[in-house]
Amino acid sequence: MNRRDGRGLLVSRFWYVRYVDPRTLLLTGLTRDGLWYIEQGKIRYPVRNFRFNQSILEMLAPGNIELIGASERVGSSEAQVLTTSMFPALKVKQFRFTSQSEAV
Repeated sequence: MNRRDGRGLLVSRFWYVRYVDPRTLLLTGLTRDGLWYIEQGKIRYPVRNFRFNQSILEMLAPGNIELIGASERVGSSEAQVLTTSMFPALKVKQFRFTSQSEAV
């Protein structure tokens, strides 16, 4: 992050992610364990968790991705067995948060 980033949110973790529409890859879920307000490229303070409804196709659409980080191994927070995947950090212009959540 740098000074020209303006304002945004840093999501540490997504939780309870479910398909709403498999045809459009629309997902719903919650943020969890750390959602941070970013201003001028710096973490300023924690904010309440949010519910999101986001199409993966829209999120990955040309022009929406600003930066892609190195891939990291990420474990599922809900799986009954240990499952991991490799995902990069993404900086996106638009992401659809729909409401605040009481999730911790």
